Amino acid sequence: MLKISRDPFLRFTTLILITSSLFSYGTEARLHYYNDIHNPNSYPEPPYSSFSQSQPPSISPDPDDLSQPPSPCQDLDQEVVHDVRNYGAVGDGITDDTGAFKTAWDSACSNDEDNNTVSILLVPFGFTFVIHSTIFTGPCRSYQYFQVDGTIVPRDGPESWPSGFNKRQWLVFYRIKGMALIGNGVIDGRGQKWWDLPCKPHRNVNKTTALTGPCESPAALRFFMSSNLSMQGVTIKNSPQFHMTFDGCHEVHINSLRITSPPSSPNTDGIHIENSNSVEIHNSVISNGDDCVSIGSGSYNIDILNLTCGPGGHGISIGSLGNQNSRACVSNITVRDSFIKFSDNGVRIKTWQGGSGSVSGVTFDNIQMDNVRNPIIVDQYYCTSKNCPNKTNAVFVNDVVYQSIKGTYDRRSPPMHFGCSNNVPCVNLTVSDIDLVPSKGEMVVDPFCWNAYGVVDEFSVPSISCLKSDPSTLLLGGLLGECRV
Repeated sequence: MLKISRDPFLRFTTLILITSSLFSYGTEARLHYYNDIHNPNSYPEPPYSSFSQSQPPSISPDPDDLSQPPSPCQDLDQEVVHDVRNYGAVGDGITDDTGAFKTAWDSACSNDEDNNTVSILLVPFGFTFVIHSTIFTGPCRSYQYFQVDGTIVPRDGPESWPSGFNKRQWLVFYRIKGMALIGNGVIDGRGQKWWDLPCKPHRNVNKTTALTGPCESPAALRFFMSSNLSMQGVTIKNSPQFHMTFDGCHEVHINSLRITSPPSSPNTDGIHIENSNSVEIHNSVISNGDDCVSIGSGSYNIDILNLTCGPGGHGISIGSLGNQNSRACVSNITVRDSFIKFSDNGVRIKTWQGGSGSVSGVTFDNIQMDNVRNPIIVDQYYCTSKNCPNKTNAVFVNDVVYQSIKGTYDRRSPPMHFGCSNNVPCVNLTVSDIDLVPSKGEMVVDPFCWNAYGVVDEFSVPSISCLKSDPSTLLLGGLLGECRV
């Protein structure tokens, strides 16, 4: 497998010595019979994680940083609770309580007590609070706890959305420097009427495509230009569009979160990450109608551990990247000890033709699949219509490891699909200890490769012979200057 040195002289020397293989693309997609030495029914349980599910990920607090939460070992001099009912919220599921929430937030955020004081905005159990599109703005003077024990809902559907309010977002947290979203309550986006808009690809019983029309729909939760965020315990469901997005954020710790919407709900990504870094998603469950987790451009140092995706949805995706000839950079992504079930895809990298930039330093390790249509897929021809033209540029996919990915797949598609750009190859792919068998029958579909280069470190099922080695200097010459973090 080609390894590209960081040293310019060694890089040049290495490329000069590479044997050209410009026209030696390898493709395979054959059917053959498989001896059923594995029992497909042995795969439904998620892999064991050595990490405790009872403790959230922790970060070392800086004693001089007021945005850090007090450590459990510290004595809190004061815990100031701001119950939204004390600010006029009714919680009857009918009355608009937006003003009361905003007042409670402003009061909690302005708390300027000493370092050992925290502010808690409490959404109490047993009440349903209606809130329209709202921005909670920071930074605050102390660490904030937004404790949801009751239920928060928006007005029901686009027709009841207040005029003049943004229809692309519902609950927005902006410039927050230290906050925990916690509790045992529910944030319910009431998405059904949004999913049924004429423009949505709503999958009815006849599988027909809906008409075009106005299609703005809000994400349930958006965190923008914020840091030191923690989420634990809350259930987020039925968002009109994405359930939770992070844009321009760093130091995000998600633990024991539950996100759910019907498999037919369109564009309901569970967690979307964009232009963000140092994000952890641990010990959580996401079942929805689109990507379980989607990682967009400008994201790096993302760690996903013990995540369950499905039933339904499109698996864990890097991308889509490079749309409208844009430059995209994604690096240092790790997905480990996770479980994907009854999903269209498993682990996926998807890019548009015509883009630039790179995806690098990606590891998928110990992933269990249960009846997944495309367990491993690189798609550099991603397109949402039938009219995408061929283009020569592409996002460079480099240094991706697939290790210990096991389970069952829907044999309508190959269990491994490396569909790389004609002009920009995927390089340094490492495939190790793969064991994927059809969920039904004995007919196995061989892996598919197009312009993909890498090595197979251990024996795998099905066998992988379509990866090529040593891409030519002509192919790689213009790629070495791609994204640097």
